[in-house]
Amino acid sequence: AEDGYRRDLRAAAQLDTERSQFLAGLSHELRTPLNAILGFSHLLESEDDGPLSPSAREALGMIRTSGEHLKSLIDDILELSRVSRQALHRERVDLGQFAAELLDEMRQANPGRQVEAAIAPDCVTEGDPKLLRILMQNLLENAWKYSARQAEARIEFGQERLATGETAYFVRDNGVGFDMQYADRLFTPFQRLHKPEEFAGSGIGLATVARIVHRHGGRVWAESVPGQGATLRFTLGHGVTF
Repeated sequence: AEDGYRRDLRAAAQLDTERSQFLAGLSHELRTPLNAILGFSHLLESEDDGPLSPSAREALGMIRTSGEHLKSLIDDILELSRVSRQALHRERVDLGQFAAELLDEMRQANPGRQVEAAIAPDCVTEGDPKLLRILMQNLLENAWKYSARQAEARIEFGQERLATGETAYFVRDNGVGFDMQYADRLFTPFQRLHKPEEFAGSGIGLATVARIVHRHGGRVWAESVPGQGATLRFTLGHGVTF
């Protein structure tokens, strides 16, 4: 039975690797023509041959917006592929420091946003620093985005001891939240719980979080009440998976 289990694990790992390689290859192939489309649309908008008609300028704007959305999607797919294949290097990591640095970067990029942040001290663990920074970035960007409509937005990062004895880390916001009946879709690629016109995004960020957590032997889940924000928790196991 043990040999069969290990064989199934290896087969699953191989399938996952092949899928990631396919997505990475496809994304690279799409990037070249997309860059040309974006480049020429910018060139047409800045042409000196004469002013564009309002309808032509609107059409070019739609082309550029759609192209930039596709470029962002491709970048997210490539990141998901990278975190699936990158070799893991475990070392001591301060997740709280990551949280502070990332939130500071978000504030600098969005000077008009007023967001209160609460970061617990001593959130130190072991894991791959590059992957865990990507994990924290996706979780915090998710909280930042979905709390954008709050007059007094708040984002928290901390840790807690579970009944199982595990340490769980969490990111909590006071944003729009979601209906828990859809919680199982949250960490699946391309699944979105809100309309694109309400909140932009590719639907890949939390799938990337789940992939990183699983590669560290942990688990990830979410709790929410619509209109009252969400809490996303994750653990990091002691063993490293494929």
